[in-house]
Amino acid sequence: MTEVFIRLVWTLAIAGIGLGLYWLASKAILRRGQLASSHIPNYHKGTPAILYFTTPDCAPCKTVQRPALEKLQTQLGAEHLQVLEVNAAEKPEMAQEWGVMSVPTTFILDLEGHPLHVNHGVTREDKLLRQLSDLVKE
Repeated sequence: MTEVFIRLVWTLAIAGIGLGLYWLASKAILRRGQLASSHIPNYHKGTPAILYFTTPDCAPCKTVQRPALEKLQTQLGAEHLQVLEVNAAEKPEMAQEWGVMSVPTTFILDLEGHPLHVNHGVTREDKLLRQLSDLVKE
């Protein structure tokens, strides 16, 4: 019984450390995005945006992420939400500048183009909408 308890404690400690490191990495990536936010092609201040990093061979980007972003932009309207797609294969320097390590990666940008949230991997439409809720006027 004691051995099981010790293993449980170690498991929880390792999981906690992993979650803490993920949180710290996300904060560091958002700070990098703050520095890079002045170099966003086609961004128009005054409208919130989703900066979306993808590549041509990313299957989840094509089948899940892009349709979710298109549906969200249709739902909110192009005048209330910009979706800025960046091909990380064509612009590796921009992906590196933003700290993108995998695709899809999405950043929620405020009205000034500063990143508020970063999402690694496929992010569902409802989560993106929650992250945008304070910025978008429906």
